[in-house]
Amino acid sequence: MTQAFDKLAPPIRNWIRNQGWSQLHEIQDRAIHRILDGKDDVIISAPTAGGKSEAAFLPLLSQICQMPAEGGGFDMLYVAPLKALISDQKTRLDDMCDGAGLAVFPWHGDVIQSVKKRALSEPGGVLLITPEALEAMFVLKASRIPDLFRSTRAVVIDELHSFLGTERGVQLNALLTRLEEARGAPLRRVGLSATLGDMDQTRSFLRPDDPERVSLIEANSDQTKLLLRLRAVVSDPEDTTRPPAQKLIAAELFAQLRGTNNLVFAGSRKQTEVYTDLLHQLSDLAGVPHEFHAHYANLSQHHRQDVEARLKSDRAPTTAICTSTLELGIDIGDVRSVALIGAPYSVASLRQRLGRSGRQPGQPAILRQYVVTATPKPDAPVTARLRLELVQAIAMIELLLEGWCEPPAPQALHLSTLVQQILSIIAGSGGARMGALYETLCQRGPFRTVSKGMFNALVNAIMAPDSALIEPAPDGLLLLGENGERLVAHYDFFAVFDTSNEYRIVSDGLTLGTLPFCSLTDLGMPFTFAGRRWEVSGIDEDKRVLYVTPSKACRPPDFQGTPGAIHDTVVDRMFALLDRQTDIAWIDQVASELLREARDHFQTFRADYRSSALNGGPKVLLTRLGTVKTATLALEFRAHGYTAIAETGLLRLEPGPTSPSVTDVLTRLVENDTPKLFEVLVGSEFGKYHRWLTQDLLIEDVKASHLDVASLPIAAAQILEGLRW
Repeated sequence: MTQAFDKLAPPIRNWIRNQGWSQLHEIQDRAIHRILDGKDDVIISAPTAGGKSEAAFLPLLSQICQMPAEGGGFDMLYVAPLKALISDQKTRLDDMCDGAGLAVFPWHGDVIQSVKKRALSEPGGVLLITPEALEAMFVLKASRIPDLFRSTRAVVIDELHSFLGTERGVQLNALLTRLEEARGAPLRRVGLSATLGDMDQTRSFLRPDDPERVSLIEANSDQTKLLLRLRAVVSDPEDTTRPPAQKLIAAELFAQLRGTNNLVFAGSRKQTEVYTDLLHQLSDLAGVPHEFHAHYANLSQHHRQDVEARLKSDRAPTTAICTSTLELGIDIGDVRSVALIGAPYSVASLRQRLGRSGRQPGQPAILRQYVVTATPKPDAPVTARLRLELVQAIAMIELLLEGWCEPPAPQALHLSTLVQQILSIIAGSGGARMGALYETLCQRGPFRTVSKGMFNALVNAIMAPDSALIEPAPDGLLLLGENGERLVAHYDFFAVFDTSNEYRIVSDGLTLGTLPFCSLTDLGMPFTFAGRRWEVSGIDEDKRVLYVTPSKACRPPDFQGTPGAIHDTVVDRMFALLDRQTDIAWIDQVASELLREARDHFQTFRADYRSSALNGGPKVLLTRLGTVKTATLALEFRAHGYTAIAETGLLRLEPGPTSPSVTDVLTRLVENDTPKLFEVLVGSEFGKYHRWLTQDLLIEDVKASHLDVASLPIAAAQILEGLRW
């Protein structure tokens, strides 16, 4: 062992010996020195299963053992985005902390009350919690916060990348600011992540007021061998001579994956059910045990944990058909391969998923990428022949191989979450002054892009009689109003995202999971769930329960969801792929032929595209820009009377009777004319608490989070150059 090992506390060294480790990971060695020898905040970045959890826990727990606190309270705080991660880390920490005499307390909505009562009566050791549960603690146990966290040495934030640029991330940062205020001292922050882009933005997220004091520890580049294959499957409902695309993919998965442990990311919850059902049918036809099991958030905790346990154990080969629930760092042991059906929306997500394979020395990582591409109809426009989903999948894999990853999204306003935090502080403290709220949340907290004038406008909006979220006392103290009290009293207040209305699915007294109201409404309706076929036998609307019995018919349930935003770099690479003529070694023959055809169609499109400039501009505008910038440009054209539909790197345009030409609109933007989109921009209520805000505030929030107005002049110039080239 190394000098780093010798620095650890004896109980922690004993735990390492009991694991049979002959040496520490390189990143653990570096983290032990950095954490024990300094006081800076730290980001530890390593691939999945690269040892980053232990890189934080080993030195932090050693500090607790070597310098016990005298004031009482929890010694360490661990925050995770998923309850499943907390359960996973509790198992890991129980063994690690047992020899050190430290307690480990999980705290979230599924934890039994007796565990929470013991944590409150005997606070100490490690508290494992979600942002929502920490929010609830601030509201319901506000008076206990200073004592509970007086002696806390550090907060460990797992899967740091999942919080960046999100409402939950802003909520977490606000809670940490409030926690430091309550205890009267800074709290060391340690972030764990497998995938990171722009490190400067990541440092700023972890410590907004002093990013320079955040140290970065990155694992050395991964040299794992990668075996890669992309297969394109053509979907043509009118061709009855070949099986549907989904059945072809299921048949290949069945043939390739049986007998080993694997992950199949199906692209959505609905597709997860489709492929699990198809694979179960194939297993029954072959007379073999079921090895393919669904895993996504709506399934019961018992079901998900059983699938995770099967993957970790050697008792039976298991392939999980899953969504992003298994993208994060839940310990599932070693998987032989990872398969993706459809292109993901980010390279970061692709990297995270691939990191599940090739974890053992000498074992290659294996990636199988499937893309379903539809046969265009004879009258389809040329853009339908560009096979953009296939090109997107290829572009993302190329960028992955080059080591590129999306940077975090720029800081937005997050006014919906700001409303929630104002209500939370007032509810926990019994009242608050406007100046103190602004100082905590906007000057010291994460809402630093909110000016004092905007903050005052927001407070006035939620204090207005038709909102009544807050109200002023005679002395100016802000109190909860009638609607504010109602919101805070509801269990879903603690989450900054909307929680959908759902039915609980019950069979013979056993809860199988939940489904949104939009999925099932009629008695006798068949559906698939958890890879099995059911039909609705009873509905209890008051209790929101669907009673089900086994069925032979099937229909995948519907789920709500929105597609992710694709980055500019990905879209630009997609069209660069269409421009070049080089072969790609790791795609199959069908994909190669489709890519060649798409490139030929793109050249035809480009020729027509350039000639259209002579007639005022094209009806399909080639933006080569990502989702946000293309959507911003679409809004500008709508302000000029166009019907504008944004696609991946493209903009479909249909002018109105008085619309200027496409080139005129673009030229005005290049000349820095004031964009007209503000005349038609209507603030949409995409945030949980947006309905309480004024239209002006909603528009400002939309501009900051969903649009990129500043990019319009440069984008317009580039598009005009493309028309002239």
